[in-house]
Amino acid sequence: MGWFGGRTKDADTTTATATGTLPAVPGYVAGTWTIDPVHSEISFTVRHMAVSKVRGRLGTVSGALVTSDDPAASSVTAEVDVTTITTFNEMRDGHIKSGDFFEVDKHPTASFRSTSLTHDGDDFLVAGELTLKGTTRPVTLTVEVSGIGPGAEGETRIGFSARTTINRRDFGIEFDARLDNGSLVVSDKVDLELEVEAVLNA
Repeated sequence: MGWFGGRTKDADTTTATATGTLPAVPGYVAGTWTIDPVHSEISFTVRHMAVSKVRGRLGTVSGALVTSDDPAASSVTAEVDVTTITTFNEMRDGHIKSGDFFEVDKHPTASFRSTSLTHDGDDFLVAGELTLKGTTRPVTLTVEVSGIGPGAEGETRIGFSARTTINRRDFGIEFDARLDNGSLVVSDKVDLELEVEAVLNA
């Protein structure tokens, strides 16, 4: 049993740990997993002028997951190539890569390192440190496992979804353009969603 948990209809077995009673995961394997960047992405959503939302991808993801026989000892580290951030609009992408936002020439990568595991019902809560634009702040990801199973070439894969919300100003992204009524052109709150696949190392 590792932190890649999520209750399924067929899984009514539980494991008692220091973090509480954790749902069992069918097919669980302890080991080290490498994130598959081709099948993983971090997307973000931010409100624009309080009338619509802008969506994009934060960048190419790499990293490793370690599942342990002791769930509390499991961990994840990830790095994101922020230079590949995209909102699917070339002009807007140029702006968000500038000093007004991510300043990718000085801060080309973002990273996450887990520090603890708890759970809330069927969801796992992975607390950790997010470093973005050279600033590190604590964040908590709500994680739901999609499944563990064989890949096309016989490898073992795990898939999971995660989500969190950050305040961009906590990471030094201070762009403060406002409309005549005083409302922000770009909201402070940013929703992050992760879809990740990882492959068990042989």
